[in-house]
Amino acid sequence: MSSEVQSHRDLVVWQQAIDLAVAVYQVTKNWPKDELYGLTAQARRAATSVAANIAEGYGRENRGSYQQFLRIAQGSLKELETHLTIAQRIGIARDDAIAPTLERSESVGKLLRLLIRKLSGQ
Repeated sequence: MSSEVQSHRDLVVWQQAIDLAVAVYQVTKNWPKDELYGLTAQARRAATSVAANIAEGYGRENRGSYQQFLRIAQGSLKELETHLTIAQRIGIARDDAIAPTLERSESVGKLLRLLIRKLSGQ
């Protein structure tokens, strides 16, 4: 199998972002029902936005646009981390559920930064 990237689906960062979104859906499924349209929806939206922006940027086939969408994905990642931290602090999410999700988020963030640097020629 070739290691050449032929699609956004071949990007490890996109694959990990998908895994992160799935993890967020699993973590949030037992959050209180009164948060369904609040923190739950915001966390899920931010998580799916990360992978979606990686894919959309890749599809633009323009380096500058691609980098911009990767930066938007970084912003969504920070938004997600904020929602998870708030949920943890107000007691709707357990530390043992949030910690691995935040670790996944950190891993995706590192990969995003590496990809942006690579595209910048740094």
